[in-house]
Amino acid sequence: MLLKVPDVLTADEVRHACGLLGNAPWNDGRVSAGSQAVLVKNNEQLPHACDVARELRSMVMGALDRQLTFFSACLPKRVLAPQFNRYSGRSNHYGDHVDGAVRYQPDSGQKVRADLSCTLFLTDPWAYEGGELVIHDTPEAQRFKLPAGHLLMYPANRVHQVTPVTRGERLACFFWVESMVRSDAQRQLLFYMDMALLRLRSAQGESAESVALTGTYHNLLRMWADT
Repeated sequence: MLLKVPDVLTADEVRHACGLLGNAPWNDGRVSAGSQAVLVKNNEQLPHACDVARELRSMVMGALDRQLTFFSACLPKRVLAPQFNRYSGRSNHYGDHVDGAVRYQPDSGQKVRADLSCTLFLTDPWAYEGGELVIHDTPEAQRFKLPAGHLLMYPANRVHQVTPVTRGERLACFFWVESMVRSDAQRQLLFYMDMALLRLRSAQGESAESVALTGTYHNLLRMWADT
């Protein structure tokens, strides 16, 4: 399931993040790439242990905690520590690749299965040319340049790329989620059901029908979840 989640970060949070990243100690992004991805990766990445990365990770995780849509769609079991990248100048693209299936928390070494990939855009589309996130999800690839503060989540098993940035710079946060529900189809069914229930309860209040359907939702989650 491909899903846009608007306004994960507030405008003030975006400005704060971009201000910090403007003077951040960027590294060659290839240092974190696997043997296949390193051949097509050409961007910059923030060192995990630097002060800017620590502050922004905390801000992003706090923002995700506010997002009921993010929780409903992902049903997160583990969230890999958010990272930050920059595309500009000669370090301006990332060719077709597939994200690794199992990743490791940098501080603990804990294994995290990458079910969902997430990109949180930090630069508005008008501020740079190129830099589209292209996801090969259907016979025709889908292309995304979201407003700053908006998040795109998509299945981590999709081939994707970031096209060359030819003007300006593209700043983003990226991370992976291990879901309590491994199947993308099951997660999508639960998400649509949860959103429909919210609309039903908002329109009609609590009723015997909404209680029964809520029970069905939780019974499905109980059946499919791995906690």
